[in-house]
Amino acid sequence: MDYPAFKQFDYSQSIAFARGLVDDLNFSYVSRWKKANPSARVIGFLPIYIPREIIHAAGMLPVGLFGAGDRIPVVRGDAFFQSYICHLPRTVVELLLNGNLDEFDGFIFPSICDVIRNMSGIFMLQSKNRYIRYLDFPQNFDEQIGGVFYRSELERLMEDLQKLNNSGIDTQRLNISIDLYNKNRKLLKHLQDFRAAHPHKMSAVDYYLIRRAGNIMSVEDFNDLLESLLESVKNVEADEEDKIRVVVTGSFCEQPPLGLIKTIENAGCYIVDDDFQLGLGWMKKDTPSDTSDPVNALVQAYLQDSIRSSAVYDSENEKGDQLAEKVKHLNADGVIFCAPSFCDPALLDRPHLERAMDRHHIRHFSFQYHENLGQFHVIKEQAGTFADMIKLWE
Repeated sequence: MDYPAFKQFDYSQSIAFARGLVDDLNFSYVSRWKKANPSARVIGFLPIYIPREIIHAAGMLPVGLFGAGDRIPVVRGDAFFQSYICHLPRTVVELLLNGNLDEFDGFIFPSICDVIRNMSGIFMLQSKNRYIRYLDFPQNFDEQIGGVFYRSELERLMEDLQKLNNSGIDTQRLNISIDLYNKNRKLLKHLQDFRAAHPHKMSAVDYYLIRRAGNIMSVEDFNDLLESLLESVKNVEADEEDKIRVVVTGSFCEQPPLGLIKTIENAGCYIVDDDFQLGLGWMKKDTPSDTSDPVNALVQAYLQDSIRSSAVYDSENEKGDQLAEKVKHLNADGVIFCAPSFCDPALLDRPHLERAMDRHHIRHFSFQYHENLGQFHVIKEQAGTFADMIKLWE
């Protein structure tokens, strides 16, 4: 599907388009894409990371499913889960049962936590005629152990997708897909660097909307949109305010409400880095796109170049030092730990990360949220007090 207007979008048009995609629970973009590609398939995936290059090389559209926030009432979704788990799976199941995901031909559930793993079984029961796959990732990063295991997972995924789409995934097509996603990560990195240097020119909400939309669009369309935005954002006129610079971390799966992001910035904090859409930048380096074995290139990239998050076991527990290094590199004044309620991976990591911040003499505070949170007064008071204290100390 071709959107030539992307390259002519000004800043406000880019943000408006992204907001429209994020707000559209009927996935109209997906419907238009399928009409333009009638023989192709759409594969939904749960957060955070999946090898989208393989889905793209199979001639399919990967679409991220990150919940519905407070935009739909959860009526039937609650019946599938106990009360003490995060909110995201409830709205995803509600979308499925309401028919919002009828245009999707299959779903992939990556190995993030027990909740996402068990959701694959729920989808199997409710979508018996569609492709459902639980995709496991190695926690051992030895090439002969985790590497062999991960390659077998990717090869099985490729076989499944080729059967589903009646189309082969050859070396050339996979290399082309890898190259497109390399370009995508570079463009996103350029945008991230611009925001870190000029956070007053692009709000954290606008930045979030663009990235969230990128998990819905084709990589070709998203690259066009990013190229246009990188040009137009330079022309945004905005006065720099007296705000502290913060890194927000801990919310890698269930997404925060837009009102929460806006509240943090309105309370006197420029968010110069966050992990709200962590999967888009999962690889720290380019994946080789000119090899005779692109599957091995994807395996090696995961083993050697992927970032570490709460979803990945780290026996050396280097995440705290890595976070501290990021804070110092960005010249940030502090860290806000912002995690979904009942998110075991994020909340179990938090004490280790907080101790690391204390060890590096980096100021921090923390709170929890859920995707349909509607009241932000307490968070605004906490963030505002945090900002004022740092200004006073400095």
